[in-house]
Amino acid sequence: MTRHIAPAAAMFTGASGNTLAGDVYGEDGAPVLLLHGGGQTRHAWKKAGELIARMGRVAYAVDQRGHGDSEWVKDGAYQYEDFAADARVLADTLARRSGIGERSDAVLRTAMRPVAVGASLGGMAALLANGGGQGEVFSALVLVDITPRIDSDGVARIQGFMRAQLREGFGSIAEAADAVAAYLPHRPRPRSHEGLKKNLRLHPDGRWRWHWDPKFLEGNRRIGAGSDEVERKLVEAARRTTIPALLVRGASSELVGEEHARDFLKLVPHARYVDVSGARHMVAGDRNDQFASAIEKFLSELKMPA
Repeated sequence: MTRHIAPAAAMFTGASGNTLAGDVYGEDGAPVLLLHGGGQTRHAWKKAGELIARMGRVAYAVDQRGHGDSEWVKDGAYQYEDFAADARVLADTLARRSGIGERSDAVLRTAMRPVAVGASLGGMAALLANGGGQGEVFSALVLVDITPRIDSDGVARIQGFMRAQLREGFGSIAEAADAVAAYLPHRPRPRSHEGLKKNLRLHPDGRWRWHWDPKFLEGNRRIGAGSDEVERKLVEAARRTTIPALLVRGASSELVGEEHARDFLKLVPHARYVDVSGARHMVAGDRNDQFASAIEKFLSELKMPA
């Protein structure tokens, strides 16, 4: 039986001085930064965090700004570059934690930089942070069902689900579970609502609402604004990527089609590619077995600092 690893709580500071909540899996080893997708929380990475810890690395699953237990930024700064700025700060913070300042060997200093594993929004933030023209900040990069160019209709469908009960909320967790099941009919319903509960907040009016700031989708600096410019920056960031990279795509993804994956591999020709059968955009949730296998293989082949 695989043993469960209880994470340790940790707090970090983002690029705007904003507080970021995190879970740390493992006690010693090279760092891996886990960045969830839009509307999710750090709890989406529980199984991945445990796997990475068992491999002798330290996994840091962090609630991105405006999500989960992390601070809701007052100015509503939720554009992609805001998330990327946090990712760069986190990369530096984790590098310092791992003792990079004590290393003189350039190769080892690079290896002590965290590996970034980013799903959807988290992958975009990691890619922009690493390839934004200020020098690469990660030692390796894993993009989970995200590429610089994606299907705009798929984005609209996902955001449509996120907006559906944004203000009204749900009368109960079971009601929220029904909404998720209707949106993800291919996925078996969990036996317990405990996982879903971590993505919801009980408000004073007795309604359960998603555990993220509504300004993420509705504010003046909301996610998705200026999408053409963001795509251009993501393409340039991909072209600048020289570190080991892996793209994990859901074979039935609403966002990343085969053509998008091929385009990414032209931009980052040294990147590896894994297509996960039976998975849509939420790859780790749909087929965690195949996702875990891909992550384990990729990490095991990376150079570990001595």
